[in-house]
Order: sequence, then structure tokens, then C-alpha cells
Amino acid sequence: MLIAIPNCQGRVSPVFDVAARLVLARFERRQEIERKEVMLVDRNPQGIAHSLVELRVRVLVCGAISQLLHAALNKAGVRVIPDICGELEAVLQAYQAGTLDAPEFQMPGCCAGRWDRKPCRWRSKIS
Repeated sequence: MLIAIPNCQGRVSPVFDVAARLVLARFERRQEIERKEVMLVDRNPQGIAHSLVELRVRVLVCGAISQLLHAALNKAGVRVIPDICGELEAVLQAYQAGTLDAPEFQMPGCCAGRWDRKPCRWRSKIS
């Protein structure tokens, strides 16, 4: 399975819609077997979705993402795991371990940090 994470100086880019670089990591049986970085040239949601499909990305792990781009990716068959922050290495390890829902990977201000701990309506719609 190929996952993509937008890269901004070794961290997950805070806003995917304007990200220029993606780290692509290929996993087989929960083990990373390949990694490379690519540049995104398209700036519109359909173009970005098309680029990810062309690269054969199955999962996008990202920070904030617009509803329009999220919808375009879903329509293209790319699963989106939004509202994630942190160092790329730690995020990749958490993805591999299945622990991306840990508090340290949740973007500040996102529903995951709510004081009342009610489930996030946005996250429940896309998971």
C-alpha cells in the first residue's frame, strides 16, 4: 500500500491544499519497503486528486484539508486521514503501528483536542 504525507521541513505540512512536496511510503505487511519524495505541480483539487491517483496513492495522511479537495480525493478512491501533525518519521511509525489517533498527532484546535471529548463530527464522516 502506498501512502502519501505532505512534507514541510520534515514535518506534516499544516495545510495540504498548498503543499508542494509529498513523501511517498510503500508498506507491505505493515513494513515500510520504499520511500521517495515527489513534487506536486497541480494546484486545483481535481488535478491534485488526479496526481495522487497517477502515483497510485491509496492513503493520504495530512494536516488541514479543504472540504473540496477532500471530496475530490474521496471520489478518486484515496482514503484521507486528516488533522494529523508531527515529525514525518514519528507519523510514519505511528501509521505503521496503527496509533495515529494518539493525542500527540492531532492538530491543535482540531476536534480531537476538545475539552469535552465528544466525537468530532468532521472526523467521523471521513474515517
